[in-house]
Amino acid sequence: MRLKDKVAIVTGAGSIRPGMGNGKATAILFAREGAKVACVDRNLEAAEETVKMIKSEGGEATAIQADVTKESDAKTLVEATISKYGKLDILFNNVGGAYGATSLKVTVEDWDATMDVNLKSVLLVCKYAVPEMIKNGGGTIVNNASMAAYHSHAMYAYSASKAGVIALTRCLAGGLARHNIRVNCVAPGLMDTPMVAPLMNEKRIRVVQERVPLGRHGKAEETAFTVLFLASPEASYITGQTIPIDGGLSAR
Repeated sequence: MRLKDKVAIVTGAGSIRPGMGNGKATAILFAREGAKVACVDRNLEAAEETVKMIKSEGGEATAIQADVTKESDAKTLVEATISKYGKLDILFNNVGGAYGATSLKVTVEDWDATMDVNLKSVLLVCKYAVPEMIKNGGGTIVNNASMAAYHSHAMYAYSASKAGVIALTRCLAGGLARHNIRVNCVAPGLMDTPMVAPLMNEKRIRVVQERVPLGRHGKAEETAFTVLFLASPEASYITGQTIPIDGGLSAR
């Protein structure tokens, strides 16, 4: 087991709709690899569903309700994890979303909401998680960005916020290396997850088949395995990097 005796926090560990999202898949995989997992979600029932799945396989997990765009909640969720498990080794900042209209039609309110959920949440949770990792002698942080950060994407706020996640990841990696804390990022491409379920239609499927070299959507489990690698000792000399999970789309 690659994460035996480790304690991990996964934000956005529930699924917004039926199915397997990146956070849910990662929380389950972490537990399978021996970690005790704090499953954090704004929707407590969604987090509890993930915990139930983990415990049905013999793993250890706890559900924590928190809105990670609020500093008080970020502080509380870390405190709850320490109270429950005594330490913190791994953090997967997975929460994300896209709000409002495309291009310059986006409202200020939707722009701010997107930045809060996708970018500010990473900063806030790290603010309280990092001191606990330092006490523990080190740790690993993985942030969830998107390949939208690299392309001309119609949803300006989403693309800009995810580019910010990549930049913040580099800043954290450089600043925290002396504390034996590694910080990396994953950038999923065109995925088949509950968040994009409303967009799933024949046109999108055809576009994916034509544009993605592997000819299909990615799966949440494929994101999870990449996060697991970055969080594990196997990636002990990797920090400050962003790993595309895009079926080869960025290679074109």
